[in-house]
Amino acid sequence: MTLDKARKGQKIIIKNIPNEQIRVEAIRMGLYEGVEVKCSGKIPFGPVILSNRMQEIAIGRKLAKSIMIEVNDVKEGA
Repeated sequence: MTLDKARKGQKIIIKNIPNEQIRVEAIRMGLYEGVEVKCSGKIPFGPVILSNRMQEIAIGRKLAKSIMIEVNDVKEGA
């Protein structure tokens, strides 16, 4: 599944960032393969907003279509 398909409120795990240059820039913002983040919002036809610790990061829709994710369905406290 790609990041543009994430729904607001879902916890997701970044599985693959295909472009090496973008991967390096993403690491600087705390986004890397294997990290769990929350989809805190989606602007219609615009960016996907991710919450990571105490920050929010907007990822453009075109870029979001290239980032592979996995939805983390594990319930807290389980």
